[in-house]
Amino acid sequence: MPSLTRRGLLAGAATSGLALPALTHAALAQSGQISIATGTTGGVYYPLGGGLANMLSRSGGMSATVEVTGGSVANLQLLGAGRVDLVFAQVDAAVDAVRGNDRFKGRPVPARAIAVLYTNRMQAVTTTASGITSIAGMKDKRVSTGAPGSATEVMAFRLIEAAGLDRDKSFRARERLSPAESTNAVKDGKLDTYFFVSGVPTSAITDLGASPGVQIQMIDHDEYIPRIVEKYGPVYFPEVIPAGTYPGQKTDNRQMSVANILAVREDMPEAMVTTLLKTAWEGRQELGQVHAEGRNFRLEAQKSAAAGIEWHPAAKAYWTAQGAQLA
Repeated sequence: MPSLTRRGLLAGAATSGLALPALTHAALAQSGQISIATGTTGGVYYPLGGGLANMLSRSGGMSATVEVTGGSVANLQLLGAGRVDLVFAQVDAAVDAVRGNDRFKGRPVPARAIAVLYTNRMQAVTTTASGITSIAGMKDKRVSTGAPGSATEVMAFRLIEAAGLDRDKSFRARERLSPAESTNAVKDGKLDTYFFVSGVPTSAITDLGASPGVQIQMIDHDEYIPRIVEKYGPVYFPEVIPAGTYPGQKTDNRQMSVANILAVREDMPEAMVTTLLKTAWEGRQELGQVHAEGRNFRLEAQKSAAAGIEWHPAAKAYWTAQGAQLA
C-alpha cells in the first residue's frame, strides 16, 4: 500500500474508529514497508520518529513512513488493530493498553516493549498574566488537557483528580488541543493554561516562552505524585525541568515524569524486531542530532521496571547481548 494512501486511512481511522484491514507481518516483511505511529507535530515523538524512519529506509532495508497521531493512546489503539507496526508510547498508556484498562477497556492490546527511550515530563504551562500558580488554581479557568488520544490527557486527568478538581465541572472551559494549538490559543487570549507531556525542550512551549510580551510560568505539581502512584501504580516519578530550559523560565519546575518506550505487537517476527533495534541503537547519535532527547536513549535505561510491560523476546535477547542488566 503506498505510504500516502496508508497515512490517509490511518488518519481517518484514528478519528472515526473505522475498522480497516491490517497488513500482516508476513506481508510487511515481503513488501519491506513499516509504519511508525508518533504523535503531534509540536512534540518530540514526531521528529524522533522521522529520524528513525530515515535510518530504517536508508540502512535498515525497509520503506518506513511516519504517522502523525494524537499520541500514545491513539498509537496503541492503532497497534492493537494492526494498522501500524511500531509505536512511541508512554509507559502508563502501555500498561493500560496491555491490561485493557481505561481507554482500552474490553480491547487489550498485545503490545511488547522493544526499547526504553527518554523520560517524558508533565508540563503544566501558563503565563504570569493568568494569575495561575498551582493546579488547584486552575479552577474556573480555560484549560486544555491535551489532544484526543494522547497520553497527555491520561496524565492530566490523573493530576487534576489528585488536586481535588473535576475535569468536567471545575473549569470555565476545557479544550482538547495539541500543544501547538494550545500555545496559539494562549497567545490569542482564548486559553489560560494547558498540559503537555513530552521530552524537553518541546517546540510549542519554546514558542510560547519566546513570544513578545509573554512571561511563561511552569506550574509545580510534584506534591501530587504519591497520591497518583497510590491509585495508579509506580509508573510516575518526580523530576525537575531546570530554569532556563524555556525562554523566560525563571525557576526550576518540579514535576511528574514517566518513561517512554518503543513497542510492537507480540507477533512481530524476531528478525524484524532485531533489525529495528540494531538500526535504532547503532544510529542513536543521529537521533540525538534530530532532537536533544535522542541523546537519552541509553543502555542503562533498558530495565524491565522502566519498560512497564513485557519485552518482546527478540528485544530481550538483543539488549542482553549488548550488556544491559534488564532486571
